Parts: sequence; C-alpha cells; structure tokens
Amino acid sequence: MANKINISNGSTVGKPIHCKAAIGREAGQPLVIEEVIVAPPKAHEVRIKILCTSLCHSDITFWKLKDPPGCYPRIFGHEAVGIVESVGEGVDELEEGDYVVPVFIADCGECKDCKSTESNLCSKFPFKVSPWMPREETSRFTDLNGETLFHFLFISSFSQYTVVDVAHLTKLDPSIPPERACLLSCGISTGIGAASRVANVKPGSSVAIFGMGAIGLAVAEGARLCGATRIIAIDVNPEKYEIGKKFGVTDFINPKTCKDKTVSQARHPWYKKHMLPVESGKSLLGCLFGGLKAKVDVPILAKRYMDKEVQLDDFVTHEMKFDEINKAFELLMEGKCLRCVLWMD
Repeated sequence: MANKINISNGSTVGKPIHCKAAIGREAGQPLVIEEVIVAPPKAHEVRIKILCTSLCHSDITFWKLKDPPGCYPRIFGHEAVGIVESVGEGVDELEEGDYVVPVFIADCGECKDCKSTESNLCSKFPFKVSPWMPREETSRFTDLNGETLFHFLFISSFSQYTVVDVAHLTKLDPSIPPERACLLSCGISTGIGAASRVANVKPGSSVAIFGMGAIGLAVAEGARLCGATRIIAIDVNPEKYEIGKKFGVTDFINPKTCKDKTVSQARHPWYKKHMLPVESGKSLLGCLFGGLKAKVDVPILAKRYMDKEVQLDDFVTHEMKFDEINKAFELLMEGKCLRCVLWMD
C-alpha cells in the first residue's frame, strides 16, 4: 500500500465539507444521523476523513449525562482511524494522505511533561472533557440550520469528517488495516499500557485483573506480552474465562461462587476478599491512556500487531455500517460485544 492515500485531489481544501454525522441531541436518546458542515482546519489543526470508528464505554457514559460535562447537541466518538484531507497553518508533521489515529490525550512534543519519560500527561494541553477545540473555545461543526454542534474528547469520530488538533493525532504505517488500527486509539492501548507501563509487570510474575471487559482483557494482553506466567481474571460472568484465555488468562475467579472464601483462599495469594484498603508496601496507581505517549507508543503497538506479537483481532466481535450505530450502542450496553467497529462508507 502506498504511504499516502489520495482522497480529495485538492478539491475540498480550504472549503467546508458536507457529510454525515451521528448527533446526540438529547441525553440517552438514540443518535440521529444528519448532514453536517465541517469547517476547514485552522492553525495547528487537521481535517481527517474517518475510515472506521469503534465504540467505547466512555461514549455511552457521557451520552447518558444530562448535566455538565454532558452537553447537546454533540458528536460523540473517540476511537478511530482516518486519512488526512487537509492541514491548517503551522502543521509540519502531517500532510494530505497521511494515515492517522486520533487520541484523546495530547502529545505536543514541546512541554516539559511530553519531553519527559516520567509522564504522558501534556501540560500544554491538559486532559479535560471539553465541548470545544483545545486551543480555542470554538467548534468546527454546524448543522444545516447553522446550530453549533459540540465536540467530544477533542475527536468526535462519529462523523465522516472531523477536525482534530495536531497534538491529538498520531501517524501510522497504512499497512495496518483500519478495522484494527482504530482499536489503538483508546481502550486497547490503555489496557496494554496499564500493564506494561504503569504496573510494570515483570516476566514470571502473577497478575490479578478485576473486571474483564475490553480494557480488562487488554490488561491481560499487556501482562502476557510482559511475560507474566499467571494471569488471574476476576469477573461475575463465567463466559469471560474462555474469552480471556485468548489473551493469556490462566485462572478465573467468579466472586458469586466463592461463597465465604476470600479471594486469597480461592486462588490468589495477595488479595483478600475486600480489595481496599491497600496493604502496606503496595501502591494504587491511576492512569490515563495506560501511561502511553501516543506518538511514540501507538506506532510501536501497530508494528507489533503486524509482526503477530500483539493480539487485536479477537477484540472485534462485531463490524457494522455507520448507519447501524444505535444497534451497536445497544450491543455494548447489553454486554454482548467487546469492540464494535463501524465502517463509515
């Protein structure tokens, strides 16, 4: 595949684009697919054509919110992959035709934290759930009546075209298929990074994972990649054991069937039935995006997938057309899918 993908022939550069987007107009109500207008990118911004977007529980969480940071009308979505259609002034690292994934955590490459190996939280563009672009409180979306449509996590991938700040975009080799590349935009990278970067799992170690949704399974995958010899999944759904085996899970505990036994008695030597407070000598760490630096670590994960080291295929349980997005939401809320990939065309 060529390194550049021609999608516009320059005909749309500098002009507004009319396209389809799924709009949340009321909290918890079905998304409405409408024609929207996407403005050209301003300085340090990039307009991209979304190829695939996948659904994450964070989309559902914020879609249900009636009060701030919930706001409407809004274009949700933040796990995606696309092609650069045009770039704004001051964008040097990307150009038309580049294959990119957007990431909700900024990586400006200039601030102290982005230059440090100790943090992945950009101090120039701190993480927040904003309805605007990161450098100015304006939107690049309007509907056909001229009403402003709010952004989500600086990405808004439930649209055929979107505008993203260059600090939130990572260039990838286009050899990785879009229906797999989009998974690296959020959840799967987060889980793998949580195990490898934040927990710093060592070869031969034992790992316990509480909750085996997509991110929990990605933590198992990360632990497997780090060489953990015992990966213990803890979940109330017994079906997750068979699923987890694909990602390296070796043991399974269902708290509903443990009765009066502690988890320690059931299998695991360090955790008791009640996980908190944390015992002396142990630490409880939080993280965003698994502690990964998007512009460095996401291309590495993509290459490891292409080299058949990282498992991505089994995370995708459903693939659908974009106009089936509400059905995809239902599947995710019912716990019937891990990742549903929506094809935009």
